[in-house]
Amino acid sequence: MVDPLPRHKDYDEFHLMTAHGRGDPDGALPRPSPWRLAAWLWSLLALLSGLALTMVMHHQQQQRLQVERTLIRDELANKTYASLQGRLYAAESLLRAAQSLFLSSEEVDAGEYAGFYANMRPREQFPNLLALAYAQRERRPDGEHYVTRWVQPASGNERVVGLDVGTQPHNLAGLLASRDSDRATLSAPFHPVQLAASGMAGIGATLRLPIYSSGPPPQTAEERRSRMRGSIAASFRLHDLIASALPERLAHNLRLQISDVTGPQALPLYDSGTGPWWSRDGYRYERKLAYGGRVWSVELRPLPHRVGVIGGGRAILLAGVLASVLLALLVYSVASARQRALAQGWRMSRRYRESEERFRALNDLLPALVLLAEAGDGAITYANQASRDRLGQHVTERKLPELFEDRDLRTQLQQDDTRGCGRVDAILRSDAGDGFWASVAISRVMLSGRSKLLMVASDISEQRQLTELLSHQASHDALTELYNRREFERRLHRALDATVAGTPLAVLLYIDLDQFKLINDTSGHLAGDQLLAQLAIVMRKQLGGTDMLARLGGDEFGVLVTGVADRAEAERIAERVRRCIDGYVFIWEQRSYMISASIGGVMIDRPGILVKDLLAQADTACYMAKELGRNRVHFYSERDDQTSRRHSEMEWANRLRWAVDEHRLVLTYQEIWPLPLAAGGDTDIEMLLRFREESGQLVVPGVFMPAAERYGLMPVVDRWVIETTLANFDRLHPSGGMLRMVAINLSGASVEDERLAGRIIDLLRRYRVEPSRVCFEITETVAVRNLSQVARFMEQLRAVGCRIALDDFGAGMSSFTYLKNLPLDILKIDGSFVRDMLTDPVSHLMVRAVTDIGHRLGLEVVAEWVADAETVQALAALGVNWVQGFSLHRPELALFQRD
Repeated sequence: MVDPLPRHKDYDEFHLMTAHGRGDPDGALPRPSPWRLAAWLWSLLALLSGLALTMVMHHQQQQRLQVERTLIRDELANKTYASLQGRLYAAESLLRAAQSLFLSSEEVDAGEYAGFYANMRPREQFPNLLALAYAQRERRPDGEHYVTRWVQPASGNERVVGLDVGTQPHNLAGLLASRDSDRATLSAPFHPVQLAASGMAGIGATLRLPIYSSGPPPQTAEERRSRMRGSIAASFRLHDLIASALPERLAHNLRLQISDVTGPQALPLYDSGTGPWWSRDGYRYERKLAYGGRVWSVELRPLPHRVGVIGGGRAILLAGVLASVLLALLVYSVASARQRALAQGWRMSRRYRESEERFRALNDLLPALVLLAEAGDGAITYANQASRDRLGQHVTERKLPELFEDRDLRTQLQQDDTRGCGRVDAILRSDAGDGFWASVAISRVMLSGRSKLLMVASDISEQRQLTELLSHQASHDALTELYNRREFERRLHRALDATVAGTPLAVLLYIDLDQFKLINDTSGHLAGDQLLAQLAIVMRKQLGGTDMLARLGGDEFGVLVTGVADRAEAERIAERVRRCIDGYVFIWEQRSYMISASIGGVMIDRPGILVKDLLAQADTACYMAKELGRNRVHFYSERDDQTSRRHSEMEWANRLRWAVDEHRLVLTYQEIWPLPLAAGGDTDIEMLLRFREESGQLVVPGVFMPAAERYGLMPVVDRWVIETTLANFDRLHPSGGMLRMVAINLSGASVEDERLAGRIIDLLRRYRVEPSRVCFEITETVAVRNLSQVARFMEQLRAVGCRIALDDFGAGMSSFTYLKNLPLDILKIDGSFVRDMLTDPVSHLMVRAVTDIGHRLGLEVVAEWVADAETVQALAALGVNWVQGFSLHRPELALFQRD
């Protein structure tokens, strides 16, 4: 019979090497030789190798510890920087509130000013606040003067009243800068008169905002100077202000030094330590904090702790030394037993010879590709059956480097001194020229005193294709095959990093289709999807090869164009894209639609801006394009933010002031369903507020609530909602008196009113409403803003039987720890997690965690924004108690307001 697996001399040598441990074609083993000296040498080599490996592992351990220490320090340093920055912005928010007081009234007297200060209670948030002062502009024959008229608190600030700001040059410079820029301005450090009067040392600074006369916001510096009424300022002792913003762990790990580097000479502001800077490991964190026209240098270095071998490193050393000694003893034992092993091998050699054919057959049946080649010229001398099937039956007539497509790998294998290539992924070519990806490992072996190259490979073509497919899906939109939002933001971040002075500009275009909802409503979502896919092709033809087009979501697209010469060229590109959309006619089932788009553009020419801020500016520019009439291009300017926001908010503020008297406020309700869903049973509802336009159209709260909160109108709105709901309690829902529970939302401004709880209790008694049937919802962000005040408010209402729910949990701090300190009955999961829980593993995990924690605390859990039946089933499986959403019940007018 003909042997179907041909023998090769090299294969016999390879088999004998693996079977016997030495190359001996005849299968005879050599006679034992003197071995004691060799045993000692081998054991010594093992000991030295073990010690060397121990030292390498110890060194790597120390490097890992250093990396971890650096990461912890960076996190603490960044947290310190963010806390300082947040402290300054919080102080600016206090000034904005005071500024709103003067903007809302031309005649603010001392009593109103004192009442505002008492109501705001700024010392609770800023214990280091020296004074909140108002300086009035006075024109005198010798020029303009800014004289401090009102100061709070009055105690300790007696010398400030009547003080001319002009006597303090740094303070005056900050005032003039805020006047001309209409922005919050931080003064240079100076010695406040309060500290001098009390005998306290230290430097301070003032944060100022201008007060202008009534009318539209001034646009130019000349107009601001002419309309200047005065200036509102908050003064702080800088050391206390900075110290109050520092994390607790900072004092035990890092030394902080802050200096004002706005001018040519640095002015020290704060130093958390004494003595010279010292850092044994060379760590240093330095960052500039620019705010209010001043630049602070924030520098942190490690405290001079002793840096030595820690317990983990010492343990590795001891274990390594012990293991090395044991290894040396083991090697000596093995080497001394060599003679006995050779004798045993001599007796077993024939038995190994009998198993040769079985080993040969097994090797040929392996799915891996196994080849043996000469180390010199690379000629292949053996290939198993898998190699012949995949690379061709004549693979043994080729050389090993010829199998590889990679030139560098071929060159490496052609070198005589090659030791192999380890494990690499490479493309192999068969006799027919077909290529496939394989995971290849090549090593040098010795057979009968001759150097060979042994290659073991496995086909990974399918894995590579799957990896490339997953990578494509992760960065592309499935409908349009364009880049998705995540990949677009990543490329945008890269473009921002490359933005430096003198380089070509880039431009971001934000495209939003006009009246796209009309196509979805009239022809269905399938038609809308087809339109988006066709427009993607049309727009891509108008862009260059390096330009990036992405679908950001819904009917919104983003374009990133690099290498733009100037803004004029950017506007031409945006206009070209707009025209191609405007000229496109979409035909669907004998209907034709004319398409247009509003495009907002932002020039990427300022390094340091964040991606989210850049996208927000582009969105604002797109909004302005729609406001100006749609189907146009509008490039962002800083006035867009103020114009769109202030115009809208001021208009809504004026309308809301008369909304109650004009009966513009409307109450609707949305049902909350128990899980599992069942017909009948008790009914729970949540009251939702709407604003009725003159046309009768209802406006959702997201449109007018920001204006109500900004201008302090929320307490009035909330009181109306509470009293109207309780007065018509049995006429809210068709179930009437059978209604089990009604939920009412409260704003942060209302919760902080200490008189509101008593007012609610009086209304419950007046309208004879059982308190257990009323639930008040407070958002998570409001709860954590003033935890003690909110807790007292909750306790007062729970004491009479009302229920309390924490709304939008997960949208803000998302901390489970403060839940133990709040007297709650219900926990409502933020709808953004519920909406994405079936597609986003993180959202699903968040819903599960909130549900488990809520149940452990004895709370009922409600899920908002439930969109479909699949989400209901998933929530029921997690143990959620109640669900609500537009898919279950769309809000309806309360019964008493349907007439």
